Parts: sequence; C-alpha cells; structure tokens
Amino acid sequence: MSIHPQETSPAVYAQATIPEAATLSAQWCGAVRLHYDKPDHKTRLYRSWHQAPLKVQRPFYPESEAICHTVLIHTAGGMVGGDRLTYDVSLEPGARAVVTTAAASKIYRTLTQATEQNVTLNIAEGACLEWLPQETILFNQAQFKQTLRVNLGHGASWLGWDIYRLGRTARGEQFLEGQWRSHSEVWQAGVPLWVDRQRLQGSPNTVNHPHALGGCPVIGTLVWVGQPVEKSLVEQLRSRWGGTGEMGVSRIQQGIVCRYRGSSTREVRAWFTQVWNDVRFYALGQTACLPRVWQV
Repeated sequence: MSIHPQETSPAVYAQATIPEAATLSAQWCGAVRLHYDKPDHKTRLYRSWHQAPLKVQRPFYPESEAICHTVLIHTAGGMVGGDRLTYDVSLEPGARAVVTTAAASKIYRTLTQATEQNVTLNIAEGACLEWLPQETILFNQAQFKQTLRVNLGHGASWLGWDIYRLGRTARGEQFLEGQWRSHSEVWQAGVPLWVDRQRLQGSPNTVNHPHALGGCPVIGTLVWVGQPVEKSLVEQLRSRWGGTGEMGVSRIQQGIVCRYRGSSTREVRAWFTQVWNDVRFYALGQTACLPRVWQV
C-alpha cells in the first residue's frame, strides 16, 4: 500500500463540494487515444484523438527528438459521480514518450455512482513510456476506481506513478466516507510481471489505523518495469529518502516498486522525481527532464 499527502496550495482546495444534483446532471465520458511511432530518429505523436473534457497539448521535445513530451488537460476541473475517463496510449517499436497532466485531478463527493478512470498502455518492443500524472485529490465522500493495464513488448520499459491525497486536508477535511479502489497490472508476452490491488473504505478507522492511513492523508506508488535490478539500486533509492513520512523500496521480477505514506505531496513528488532520475540513469544512461508544466 502507498500513501501521499501535503502542502498543495490552499487555492486548490477552495472550490466547494459539488452538490449531488450537479453530480447527476453533468456526467462526462472523456477519452484520449495517443499513438507514437518512430520512423527514424524522432518519436512522433502519429495519431492523437480526444473527447471532452480531455484535451491533448501539442507535443514538444525539451530533451531531444527521440523523446516526445505530451501534456494532458482535464478542462472540467474535476470529476463527479458517473464520470468515466479512458486513456489509451500505444508506442511503436523504439518510440519514447513522457506523458503527464497539466494539474492535479480532483474527485468530488458522490452519493450514487462511482467515478472511474481506465488506463491502457501498449508499449512495443524496445519502446519506453514514462507515465507521470500529477496528484489526485479525493474529497470526502468521493468514490473513485482506477484500473491500469500495461502491455510490454520484448525489451520495452515503463515507469509510472500515482499520488493520492485523501481528503482536503488544508480545510481540515478527512476521508471519513467514500471509497478508493485501484487495480494495476503489467504484462509481458502473456506473463504477469506485477499485479497490485488496493482498496480503502473511508472511515475514522481507515484514517487512523496503523495498517491503513495511520493519520497520513497522502499515499503514493511508483513502479518501474523493464529489466532485473541489482540490490545496489534499491539501496541507492532508499538512501535518497530524507523526508518525514514513510517509504519503502522493493524489487520485483523485472523492476522496482516504491511506496510512500505521509502528509506531503511536495515530499513524495520530490522523492519520486529523484527515483525517476536514478532509474533513468541506471537503465538508459540519461537523467530526468522535468516536464515544463510542473514548473508553472
């Protein structure tokens, strides 16, 4: 299990909880499909399709033409009950892409249908995808379910993270009602490399129990799958930690899993970014290039 919380700007939490009537009348089924190829030395966003409220910014190349950076935008500002977002990303052999979001995601309260997000990532032979969304804020009484499926070709790699803040803590809100569910799978040639199921039911016990949130409103998980790792990398990633929350690093069959539980999104973002940098250098001989939208 992973955890993430912290000092997001008070403005992020200023928006009032959406009334249930709005939840029932303003449901969205947004979608994004991205298809990258690499016909020569340049990764191209060959096909791009989106359906409101999702949009795709024009791709750019802050590192080199070999690595395409793409920013996804959620124009509605948040998700209400019954909303469903679908992301379908494919990389052809040898392509490399970094995909992130323009802002934190907000999941409003709902008394009826859950909010759903489904992500499918197909990464062909020798391709590499870095999937780095900004944090997700779950309001009290939110019901959110995410499924993620990664299909890896031979020699392909994927690094991704999820950071959640449970409750708008800047307002003193706790996740006392609602539900969060996550189901992630990474497969290669019909073999499961990593399967992870998590579920939290909002309640005072969930908020305070040491085997749940333990008083920490922020949880996070970072996963890299691509090749077996040496113990020295695990020790290096652990040594990067200097925060006040709790963290863990574990080896899996073809990569690593990092977990965080604490009170600061800034803290977990800083650590995950350092892990991303170290893993990139370990696997590809390159340091990380932070998406420019993070610096706005």
